Amino acid sequence: MSAENISTWLLQFKFTFGIAEILGLLLSALYLAVLAWFANYAAKRVITSVIHPLIHKSGAKWDDELTEQRVLIRFSHIVPAAIIHIFTPTLFETHPQLIAISQVVVNTYLIVIVLLIIDGLLNFCRSIWDQLPVGKRFPAKSFIQAAKLVINLIGCIFILSAILDKSPLVFFSGLGAITAILLLIFKDAILGLVAGFQLSVNNMVMVGDWIEMPARGADGDVIDVSLTTVKVQNWDKTITTVPTYALISDSFKNWRGMSESGGRRIKRSLNIDLRTIQFADETLLERFKGIRILRPYLETKLEDIQKYNADIANDLSELINGRRLTNIGTFRAYCVAYLRNHPKIHQSGMTLIVRQLAPTQTGLPIELYAFANDTAWANFEDIQGDIFDHLFSILPEFQLSAFQAPSGADVEKALARTN
Repeated sequence: MSAENISTWLLQFKFTFGIAEILGLLLSALYLAVLAWFANYAAKRVITSVIHPLIHKSGAKWDDELTEQRVLIRFSHIVPAAIIHIFTPTLFETHPQLIAISQVVVNTYLIVIVLLIIDGLLNFCRSIWDQLPVGKRFPAKSFIQAAKLVINLIGCIFILSAILDKSPLVFFSGLGAITAILLLIFKDAILGLVAGFQLSVNNMVMVGDWIEMPARGADGDVIDVSLTTVKVQNWDKTITTVPTYALISDSFKNWRGMSESGGRRIKRSLNIDLRTIQFADETLLERFKGIRILRPYLETKLEDIQKYNADIANDLSELINGRRLTNIGTFRAYCVAYLRNHPKIHQSGMTLIVRQLAPTQTGLPIELYAFANDTAWANFEDIQGDIFDHLFSILPEFQLSAFQAPSGADVEKALARTN
């Protein structure tokens, strides 16, 4: 039944020819819309009631992403377009203008549906890629976004071609004239694409990395790497958005190497009061010999000292004559032995030293440089805190004290003594 037949039927009810023709067109359009809606509904029901259950029952996991990304559902939108394309010439056979407009609308609609299907397929590919082990090292999000951008631009050209009834080659040939404008409009996207490619190929940053970028106010975990931006969740739970190309043009620190190595560096100094540094007399040596982890060091060191002093045959009644142990040197040896016996410190494959730095106005720095075997922040701070708690507490055993600038209370005590 066509619109003309409906108009002829309506003339029997005393409608004028013009009204009958308009009503015939409206009823035909309504009939076509209802038919297209029903076809779309039926296609969706078949997909959701038959195809999706079959996918979920399969042993494979990858095909479940087809339902998650709604790829198959988007195919159902092709059915109403096909219905409209088939029935429009029959319903509006005496109105070629309406047929032409309908074909333009259908073609535009089909292009949009194809773009949506491609978008779903790209999301499906990205989801599958991210589930692979290599997906964590080389995230595909920026590349998928770049592909979507290019495909949608091409889709817009085809839509213009369908609306204006021109060959797509006409629009493609004219792209050269507007390249500069496109480069300006999509500057961030182009820079982000190049930067994203470099980040992925060079394995510079990926989701889950802890990066530190003071110039951009970023210090925390990377939670998203996209075409134009990288999102960093800082330790205070704020989100910093950094342009992707900034990670190429600016410097940043990536702590992934620390996490993968399994060791986190301890580098901290104790400032020793210079006035407490002295030679170790016999009383102090006897105290040192009572420290178990110092005994191997003392045996070797004292033997070398005795041999040296016996060779030079000097008067050893004065401490300055010959070689002698010092409390600061023995303390450094104790720190090394303590770290070597600490269960939370890496004992091989990573640096472990205790060194003396240049004296300053705040005393003599004794720096500990070692690696904890637990990289979790809270656990690392506990390990580091326990080590220095112990070392500060043990200083009096070596007749040493930590340097501390005088406070107001110290000044009051000094004034009270003088008065």
